[in-house]
Amino acid sequence: MALASLAASLPTAATAAASAAVRFRFRFRVGRAMASSSAAAPGASATTGASPARVGVVQMTSVGDVDANYATCSRLTKEAAASGVKFLCFPEVFSFIGSKDGESVKLAEPLDGPIMQRYCSLAKESSMWLSLGGFQEKGPDDSHQYNTHVLIDDTGKVRSSYRKIHLFDVDVPGNMVYKESRFTTAGDTIVAVDSPFGRLGLTVCYDLRFPELYQILRFKHQTQVLLVPSAFTKITGEAHWEILLRARAIETQCYVIAAAQAGKHNEKRESYGDSIIIDPWGTVIARLPDRLSTGFAVADLDLSKVEAVRTRMPISEHRKFDSDWKSTTL
Repeated sequence: MALASLAASLPTAATAAASAAVRFRFRFRVGRAMASSSAAAPGASATTGASPARVGVVQMTSVGDVDANYATCSRLTKEAAASGVKFLCFPEVFSFIGSKDGESVKLAEPLDGPIMQRYCSLAKESSMWLSLGGFQEKGPDDSHQYNTHVLIDDTGKVRSSYRKIHLFDVDVPGNMVYKESRFTTAGDTIVAVDSPFGRLGLTVCYDLRFPELYQILRFKHQTQVLLVPSAFTKITGEAHWEILLRARAIETQCYVIAAAQAGKHNEKRESYGDSIIIDPWGTVIARLPDRLSTGFAVADLDLSKVEAVRTRMPISEHRKFDSDWKSTTL
């Protein structure tokens, strides 16, 4: 009876996010990673009779050295493969974090450039899917880049990519003034893609503060796993990191995999860390014991749990997104 009462209350709580989603103007793109599922409903191939999939979430401290960062990523990928991991998720700016303005723009490359091709080869050699969040993709002009989340399959092919929509233009009290839009062009495309690990929703870091994006991924594109590679600041991470991630998992009834940068990158920049995996009920099921260490945590994703939670609490049936609401302004 308590569960039924809770479920009945959810549409009221979702109304504000629903109104925002109706007004959302970005284009939608639905990627398909499994050729055999092209005739099936989104997510169907990943849920029917599938056994739990072992995934890993990385925590690392990237620096201003592409080769050093690749060496760390390569080592962790090989260690994860030895642990039975089939899908490994890296944090935002995994390949490079500079200490001077403009460094990342000068370094930016297209997705078929030599930096990303090294990671494609790594995925193929390890027979592993890789989620690479926050790659510095060459932008529309010489003074801008894209902040791009790249998904590579176990054959080394780029299966999908998502350009970060929400740019981090903020004045963090007691910490920093940061304007990502000075050197980054925002994306305009929402990306969902089928995979052997469920239907994935691709996002990046600051997107986490905008629940309408995750609502669209869940209710319009039937995602089952949300990927949130990040480099949260120490202050914002301490205040909001875990609670926002758990909220996104609970309100969408999805697994959330959140890979995080950790510790001091240089004299100017420090990240919060705490890479975690959260289940569709909002429970943290994997995290590193040390919030600042380099390594990875492992969990087995059971997509039947997604369906069980959604069946017992059918918020998709209770939502009022498509209804016409009367409004009163006083």
